[in-house]
Amino acid sequence: MTGDAHHLLPSATPVTLIGIDGHPVADSGRTFPSDADLRRALASLITARRLNDQAYALVRQGRLAVYPSSHGQEACQVAAAQVLDDGDWLFPTYRDTVAAVGRGVDPVEALTLLKGDWHCGWDPYEHRVAPHATPLATQLPHAVGVAHAARLRGEPTVVMALCGDGGTSEGDFHEALNFAAVLRAPVVFLIQNNEYAISVPLARQTAAPSLAYKGIGYGIPGERVDGNDVAALLTVLGEAVARARDGEGPQLVEAHTYRMQAHTNADDATRYRTDAEVEAWVERDPITRLTRHLDLPAAEMAAMADEAEQVAAHLRDGLNRDIEPDPARLFADVYATPTPQLREQQAQLADELAREGALG
Repeated sequence: MTGDAHHLLPSATPVTLIGIDGHPVADSGRTFPSDADLRRALASLITARRLNDQAYALVRQGRLAVYPSSHGQEACQVAAAQVLDDGDWLFPTYRDTVAAVGRGVDPVEALTLLKGDWHCGWDPYEHRVAPHATPLATQLPHAVGVAHAARLRGEPTVVMALCGDGGTSEGDFHEALNFAAVLRAPVVFLIQNNEYAISVPLARQTAAPSLAYKGIGYGIPGERVDGNDVAALLTVLGEAVARARDGEGPQLVEAHTYRMQAHTNADDATRYRTDAEVEAWVERDPITRLTRHLDLPAAEMAAMADEAEQVAAHLRDGLNRDIEPDPARLFADVYATPTPQLREQQAQLADELAREGALG
């Protein structure tokens, strides 16, 4: 490789700042986050884990239709939310409830869609968080569009666009990278490589040395980071956001992590991976690692656990409330000015409901 193209290459191994034993990695050559930032991240991690566990319980109770857990890979989402400024945007996937909550979205609203309600659940403009994207990678071109629009307006906005390893096999992923590079859009693409696209292992998706190399063909620098090391994530993602904000164009970060639980409650993960494989990742748990590193007083840890329990209680109370559906709202937010066809459909539904009411 010639010229200045070397800067596009990711590091040979994922950036790690804290080992699984909790000790800092010697001579990492990277800036270490402050204790205050790490304490904030640990509190968010503990809340995220409790949120994941509570959501899974609500599925079993019939209060959620489906839940794609991020148990084990919460550090990626916690760090993604934490490095953004208030004016930045987050574009999540269906598994990124933790990231949305980290940006201030009410957990009950964040799970409204997964309960089976008809809308996204929150006001995207209030929190600058786009709706959950269930189809793989479809949110990525939208993220580029928002970033490009902000750049044209002269705003210092950066967009964090999340996807999984499976999403990198979709055409939308490649189109988004190409558009972002050509337009020099301030987007940070964060790939949460959790080793599986449902049941398809990474080796069946790509022959590249790592997913971070996907950016090279588009002129986007790539970096690899230990996705279970929140300190490394805060540093690498923070640097990527700063470069994007400074006009250096899009950035690509691959976080190496692991999905500890099934793809969703509808999936049987034992069909495609072994218990031994999962067990090997237990010691790399992001909460265990950061807890060992910080070694906080018991009272401070208890306070974090209490805060997480309050979030879980709020989630239970919110999702245990039955919602009285209003069919008229189906037509309320489709167009700023309703089309004749939409008005016709609305009138037809109103007539059918009135007839049912008369018969009932």
